Amino acid sequence: MTEFIAPGTRFAPLPSPFAFRRGGSLKQGRMAYETWGALNTKGENAVLILTGLSPNAHAAGSPDNPDKGWWEAMLGPGKAIDTERWFVVCVNTLGSCKGSSGPASIDPDSGQPYRLDFPDLSVEDCAKAAKAVLNHLGIESLACLIGNSMGGMVALSFLQQFPLFTRSHINVSGSAQALPFSIAIRSLQREAIRLDPQWNNGRYGDGDYPRNGMRIARKLGVVTYRSAVEWEGRFGRVRLNEDPGDNDRFGMEFAVESYLEAHAERFVDQFDPNCYLYLSRAMDWFDFCRSCAHSDDDLTEALSGIHVGSALVLGASTDILFPLHQQQQIADGLARGGARTTFVPLDSHQGHDAFLVDIDRFAPPIRRFLDDLKDTA
Repeated sequence: MTEFIAPGTRFAPLPSPFAFRRGGSLKQGRMAYETWGALNTKGENAVLILTGLSPNAHAAGSPDNPDKGWWEAMLGPGKAIDTERWFVVCVNTLGSCKGSSGPASIDPDSGQPYRLDFPDLSVEDCAKAAKAVLNHLGIESLACLIGNSMGGMVALSFLQQFPLFTRSHINVSGSAQALPFSIAIRSLQREAIRLDPQWNNGRYGDGDYPRNGMRIARKLGVVTYRSAVEWEGRFGRVRLNEDPGDNDRFGMEFAVESYLEAHAERFVDQFDPNCYLYLSRAMDWFDFCRSCAHSDDDLTEALSGIHVGSALVLGASTDILFPLHQQQQIADGLARGGARTTFVPLDSHQGHDAFLVDIDRFAPPIRRFLDDLKDTA
C-alpha cells in the first residue's frame, strides 16, 4: 500500500470526524492541494480546479516543484488560466493515493492502511472535501470553478451543495450522471483488479501487488480515453519489429499493443489499486438527479437548480466515455437555471483525453471565458 505524493504538495485538514454520504467517517483526514498566483485584497479572484480520477494536485510547475504538471500548457503566467490574474487552487480528490485521504492512507485507530475499511466514497464526498480546502485557505467565494472529467461531476455536486459560493463555472468533458457504457467499462476494470490473485481482497502489499489486474484495467481505460480515429491515424496496422517467436505465439505483435503496454506499466507504479476501485465506483454511482433528491429523471430540470452567473461547457466530438450529449445536457440545465451559458463542442480527434493534449482547441474558449469575467481584479 503506497501513497504517491509529489514534492511541493500542501495539506489541509478535513473536519474531524468527516462524515460520508453513504455512512462512515474519517478522523484526522486530509486533502492535498497546490496553489499558484496570489489572492487579491478583496478575495475575489480564486479559481478551483477539480481533477479527473488519476491526477494529483500538481497541475503545473511552481517554485516548490518546477516539474511540469498534468495541465502545464493550460495553467500559468499568460496562459489560458492566467496565474498573474487568478489565484488558482488544485486539489487531489478525496479517495486518491496522491496525498488526500484514501484507502492507502493510514487509519489512526489501527496504524495500518484503511484498505477496504475506508468508507464508501461518493462524488458528493469529494465535493465536500474540496470545500474544506477552500475553508482552510480562507477563501469565501470562487470567481470560477473548473472541473475536468470526474472533476466535472464533482463540480456539479459542489455547485449544488454550496449555492451562491461560485460566480462562474467551466465544465470540461464532464457529465451529470454515469452512462451504461461508461459503467460497463469501469466495471470490467474493477473486475480485472479484483480477479488478480495478488489483490487478496484488498490486503496486498508492496511485495504482492496486483500488477496484472492493474495493467489490464489501465489498458481498458486508455482505449476509452482516446478515439478510433486517433488510433488509426497514429498506429494504423504497423507491426513491431520484434518477432515473438514460438515461445510467445500470442504476444504483442502490433504497435498499438506496445503503446498500451507502456502506458499500463507506467500507471501501475503510480496508483494504488484499492483507490482505483473506490474512485471508479464513485463515478458509477453519481447521478445528479439523485444527488439533489430530484423527484424525477429530468436532468435538465435538476441542473436548473444550480445558479451561477455564467458557464462554459466543453467537450470533444470523439469522446465515447463522456460523450458530447452529456455536455449539452449540462449546458441546457445551467442555462435553464439562469446562467449565461456557452456550449462549445470541439472537433477533436483525441477523445476523452483531448482536454489534456489538444490544448490548441481547448485553451482559446477557456481563455476567452476567463478574460470576459467581470468584477475581478
